Amino acid sequence: MPISRRNILKSLAIGVPALQLNPALALSNTGTKVPTELLPIDKGQFEGTRASLRSYQIPDWFRDAKFGIWAHWGPQSAVEAGDWYARNMYIQGNKQYEHHVKTYGHPSKFGFKDTIPAWKAEKFDADYLLGLYKKAGAKYFMTMGVHHDNFDLWNSKHNRWNSVNMGPKKDIVGLFKKAAQKHGLKFGISDHLWVTYKWFSSSKGSDKDGPLAGVPYDGADPKNFDYYGRCEEVFNRKLDWDENGIPESWKRHWFDRIKDLVDQYEPDLLYCDGHMPFEEHGLSILAHLYNKSANKNGEKTQAVYTSKRPEDSAPGTGICVFDVERGVVESIWPQPWQTDTCIGDWHYNRERVGRYKSTKTVVDLLVDIVSRNGNLMLNFPLPASGMLDNDELTVLDGITKWMAVNSEGIYATRPWKIYGEGPQSQITKNEKEVNSAQQFNERNRKQFTHEDVRFTTKGKDLYAFFMGWPEGQQVVIRPLSTNSEQKVGRIDNVELLGHGKVQFTRDNEGLKVILPAQKPCENAYTLKVTGVDLI
Repeated sequence: MPISRRNILKSLAIGVPALQLNPALALSNTGTKVPTELLPIDKGQFEGTRASLRSYQIPDWFRDAKFGIWAHWGPQSAVEAGDWYARNMYIQGNKQYEHHVKTYGHPSKFGFKDTIPAWKAEKFDADYLLGLYKKAGAKYFMTMGVHHDNFDLWNSKHNRWNSVNMGPKKDIVGLFKKAAQKHGLKFGISDHLWVTYKWFSSSKGSDKDGPLAGVPYDGADPKNFDYYGRCEEVFNRKLDWDENGIPESWKRHWFDRIKDLVDQYEPDLLYCDGHMPFEEHGLSILAHLYNKSANKNGEKTQAVYTSKRPEDSAPGTGICVFDVERGVVESIWPQPWQTDTCIGDWHYNRERVGRYKSTKTVVDLLVDIVSRNGNLMLNFPLPASGMLDNDELTVLDGITKWMAVNSEGIYATRPWKIYGEGPQSQITKNEKEVNSAQQFNERNRKQFTHEDVRFTTKGKDLYAFFMGWPEGQQVVIRPLSTNSEQKVGRIDNVELLGHGKVQFTRDNEGLKVILPAQKPCENAYTLKVTGVDLI
């Protein structure tokens, strides 16, 4: 699960892990920075510096794709008890701790490592899944590469705790890449590793009370240090949820593992769960990713990297794509950006079955994001078996049917003069202050109605989405009035996608469209408006 979801845990009592390192590459923990030349990257246009990376241009495929699907799936899915299980099962009083003790036993005797064999992926079929996702309109697909749980989903050169050696004993990343190539989808991989150094420290603790109070959990056992990490002199010290206190040895280890991931699978998109980590190490990974892509694509990089720090994507100084977790930016963003969200929990949770986001919620979110120059990356959490449950298939089928009618107004579009108008466009001062960081504001959203309108453009054509079907068979698009502040030119024709031409009038109240008796689809509806000087 993406890291910033837990920013409320500002400081944590931890034991500092120093996970399995290549001894030849292990560096001092003194905090001495590594010279960039010691971080080997492919040669090319980019060097591992911000000055060099500022010339990066976001590729057109990403600007045009608009919709991707993510499999946030790994060993924490085996228990099917929701997000951050590998951490929370070591926190006495947490619901997942209680579940673990009741189901498996005390974490001093049966730790997270012991749940990994339960992740068998016995129904996993990457080709079948990506066929469904392509049919639903996804233009790119992302698999998890490694979560905070320190378990690599590929045949890792730097970590024996991986999906080829354990659990399903399959190269999950490799199988997903092969399927993505077969179905013509761009391929992404997510990296959540950087904060593992702190995240897994709960495994070093013990109960504060009860019959086993003070008995160390299995992460404190030296024989398990190669997975959970080592206890060092700062054990029990509180560390902020940031890079402070993370030694150079771990930064280099992160670099080596992510570079191995890039070298083996050459992703079109590399997602970072948080800000770009560790400055010179992270910048070198970016340069390596971009150079490797450019060397395959006529010296023009086609790779994308995401960061949840908006400064990393600012016009003129940006080096990658801005990603917003479970949220929407306030207005039209100056550069293409991405929302990552989920129909339920990030990791599969049996308690959430039947309580997923509805198709309407997903469609409204997609349209709203695209109108603001963004892409939607939507996670369908896979159960331990690797096969979607029936409720997930129902949501996916609803998206598939909607895209079959309305995708013309989504793919390869660009923002209009405004993203939209209506009740859900009005942000109160208090909401604006709460949402100023962009992240996690989707929880504040109310259901859209026909009064909520969103716009996209393609060439000289304008698309107006109204987000519900009005009574009385008429919808009014107010920003397209004859006296609009947007200075809209002549409207010659209006078409309702999935139906055809519709009658319309236009006055100083807006564009008034007469709708047919039969709806062309469910959820949002698309008007294609053509004429002169509309854009």
